[in-house]
Parts: sequence; structure tokens; C-alpha cells
Amino acid sequence: MSLSHVDEGGKARMVDVSGKSDTSRTAVAIGMVRMSQEACLAIAQNTVAKGDVLGSARIAGVMGAKRTAGLIPLCHPLPLDQIVVDAGCDEALPGVRLTATARATTKTGVEMEALVAVSIACLTVYDMAKALDPQMVIEGIRVHAKRGGKHDWSLDDTHATAPDQGA
Repeated sequence: MSLSHVDEGGKARMVDVSGKSDTSRTAVAIGMVRMSQEACLAIAQNTVAKGDVLGSARIAGVMGAKRTAGLIPLCHPLPLDQIVVDAGCDEALPGVRLTATARATTKTGVEMEALVAVSIACLTVYDMAKALDPQMVIEGIRVHAKRGGKHDWSLDDTHATAPDQGA
């Protein structure tokens, strides 16, 4: 098996996608921030001193996704069609669950944009609520589903395993 981001001499390189056709692509990434019941309640009631935590996390996630190529060294800059970041309190955690959906019509996948969006959204929740609970834990950040390109898959599928590494 050869690595797509390594040339014949073993040096890192950006993959050449010029021969691929533009196709509609979607990726969904998820993550969560576990915290105390009190911090979760303050976020849900929008009483955190720094302001609207969930709204700020959504905006930060969108902004992060748009900067993905500048943050991840070998990532292609993509013309994103849409980024949607959802954030909500889950008292059962307790904490905040976040989902980022990235869409583009392009030659390569948008998994990295979705992952950056959800990561930045989680970091924003932590930053805005750390005074309430400095022991919050960011966890579970992963691609939940992807569509377009060679392989479509979802963790909701009956397989619920990682996709083929040849993708």
C-alpha cells in the first residue's frame, strides 16, 4: 500500500487531484464537551458571563472550516458550498454535543473541513465556559459520515466501523 501524501522519495506532498471530476461531497463530524451539571445548565439557560456559548461555537466552527487549508499543511483549499454547525446541551452527558456538516462540489472530500469546524466549536465552548468548569473534557471528535467520492459510509450503518483505508 502506498501513501497518497508521500512521494516516491518519502517526502510529504499535496495529492494531485487535477485528473478527478468535481462531485458533490458531504462530511459530518461530531464531538462533545463534557462538563459539570452547573456549567451545562448555565450554557442551556444562556447565563454564561462571556455570552451566548452555543451561538458563538456555531459561528466559530463555520469560521474554522473556512480556514482549514491554512491550518492543515497538505489540505486542498476548497470552495465550500455550505458549513452547518449544530450545538446543543445534553444534560445526560452532561455537556454540549456538536455536529458540523460540510458540503462542496469539488475533486476531494470535505472531511477535514467538518473536523476543523467541530474542533473549533468544541474549543470555543471550552473557552467561554472554562471559568464555570476548568475540568471540562473535549472528546469524541470524529467523522460521523461522508458522502461523495469513492466511498460513502456512516457510523450509523450496520457496520459501524472505520471506512476502508484505501479510500
